[in-house]
Amino acid sequence: MTTNAATIERLQLADATTQKVVIVNGNPEMLETLETALDAGHYDVVFVESSEHAYSQIKRVQPNLVILCVRIDDANGFQVLSMLKLDDDTRAIPVLTYTSEGGDEDLDDALAEPSDGEPFPASKAAVWMN
Repeated sequence: MTTNAATIERLQLADATTQKVVIVNGNPEMLETLETALDAGHYDVVFVESSEHAYSQIKRVQPNLVILCVRIDDANGFQVLSMLKLDDDTRAIPVLTYTSEGGDEDLDDALAEPSDGEPFPASKAAVWMN
């Protein structure tokens, strides 16, 4: 095999193993953070800034992973997640969900032990679910 043929074969193999990731988030700071982290791993990243076209983009791209902010556009991320999991073409795509809303104090409150009168408050359940 010549050097050029070996180089072409190596490049084709690298292209075949490139992982595609779709990130759904409207927060520019979060997108920049995720882009920096994923660039280091040489992922093919597609950014979607609203939930309006997220489902169609994900279905078209067929990524290896979706990173989805569930509170994008006032909790429409849950709707996108439901659509993905109900569709046979996208059901098997792993989805990492998170939220970028609230500060450290909100997270501390959500992770605190539940009180006697409130065993599973909604905010705590959502944090544990994510």
